[in-house]
Amino acid sequence: MTLQELKEFRQRLLALRDEISAMEEADNESKRPVELDQPSIGRLSRMDALQAQQMAQETARRRQQQLQRIEGALRRIDNDDFGYCALCEEEIDRKRLNIDPTTTRCIDCMD
Repeated sequence: MTLQELKEFRQRLLALRDEISAMEEADNESKRPVELDQPSIGRLSRMDALQAQQMAQETARRRQQQLQRIEGALRRIDNDDFGYCALCEEEIDRKRLNIDPTTTRCIDCMD
């Protein structure tokens, strides 16, 4: 992989990291504990609020996983390991990396 390609992947990963971090900050409000004040809201409204809170927490968990994968890809770029399969150490196809630059395995090792 050329130096220019690595630079482009790094820029893409950094932009993705910034985007996910911004979404995480914007969604902090939906992760707050749900008030269970009986008189102010009905039972179904509380259930909806709890469900929305759980969905927001799951979304946040997935974002954290994605951020970890991005950080791993950035480390692999720094260590000259980016673009190589973690299992067989063969090059990962460029098309695969273009779809998901955080991938750590080639298509043959995904099974």
